[in-house]
Amino acid sequence: MASQYLIVALAIFSSFTQVVIEASSWWSLGMNPMNPMNPVQMSEVYIIGAQPLCSQLAGLSQGQKKLCQLYQDHMQFIGEGAKTGIKECQYQFRHRRWNCSTVDNNSVFGRVMQIGSRETAFTYAVSAAGVVNAMSRACREGELSSCGCSRAARPKDLPRDWLWGGCGDNIEYGYRFAKEFVDARERERVYQRGSYESARIMMNLHNNEAGRRTVYNLADVACKCHGVSGSCSLKTCWLQLADFRKVGDALKEKYDSAAAMKLNSRGKLVQVNSRFNAPTIHDLVYIDPSPDYCVRNESTGSLGTQGRLCNKTSEGMDGCELMCCGRGYDQFKTVQRERCHCKFHWCCYVKCKLCTEIVDQFVCK
Repeated sequence: MASQYLIVALAIFSSFTQVVIEASSWWSLGMNPMNPMNPVQMSEVYIIGAQPLCSQLAGLSQGQKKLCQLYQDHMQFIGEGAKTGIKECQYQFRHRRWNCSTVDNNSVFGRVMQIGSRETAFTYAVSAAGVVNAMSRACREGELSSCGCSRAARPKDLPRDWLWGGCGDNIEYGYRFAKEFVDARERERVYQRGSYESARIMMNLHNNEAGRRTVYNLADVACKCHGVSGSCSLKTCWLQLADFRKVGDALKEKYDSAAAMKLNSRGKLVQVNSRFNAPTIHDLVYIDPSPDYCVRNESTGSLGTQGRLCNKTSEGMDGCELMCCGRGYDQFKTVQRERCHCKFHWCCYVKCKLCTEIVDQFVCK
């Protein structure tokens, strides 16, 4: 009898563990990077080998753990890429009902990511883009043993008397490693063709690729002048990543025009509305309508907008009417302090006064 209870207990524990694993994500590597207990930031763990480090990193799938063991020095920059993606997501959605809030250090965004919505599509894309960005730059800065400066071919339209060299961001390596690492979680999952889970895998892989390609396509040639007294008689040029804000802006536009998809009889994703142009690999796709972000809902993961700041005079999404979903808002006064009356003194510093101002602020009921 006791053994039967033990078996049942183990089964419950096993299923609970599976839920925890499914709820966690490699995005957690971007959370609390300054925490001294975060193994990504503990340089001494590299001395004792790969296994201790990789076993301590929450949210990694089996394939990602193997890559971790092979490329220990890459993991810090995977974390930096995740953090970059999270911060950019929060910037882009700062005036929306769903503002890309992080709810814990394991799942990061919570249950809302279990819904295949537009917001989930953007989150997957921007986080994959963040990894490409961080890995490409780490190569250029000599932080990784397996890559260095970019070896991109000289652009055909570059003037003949300009030099192609310098040390460019290694976007080719960053793209390849980000694809292998980020997609590993999806590719090792096997579900029945035609199931919802299989549709989510295809959706996630598509949006991961869209994010990576956005970084790749926005990279551009940067040049530096050489010559006597800045005459710019000679230029040296190299490949350089775009500022990540530009990547975030581009992905936000793709979010606004994301394509609704469904499974067809052959188990492939097809557009819900066939009258529109089919999405390309550069576009974002989603399979579920967005949940109601107006009110808190534990089952969907929505945090609601109660207590959110709103702009009384705006007619946009940050305005009190839309942000508060018609519930009204409260007004209160707050004291803001900022530097003012700044003057430059020779030589060489700027001296400012500290000004205080009482301003009205509005929060949703």
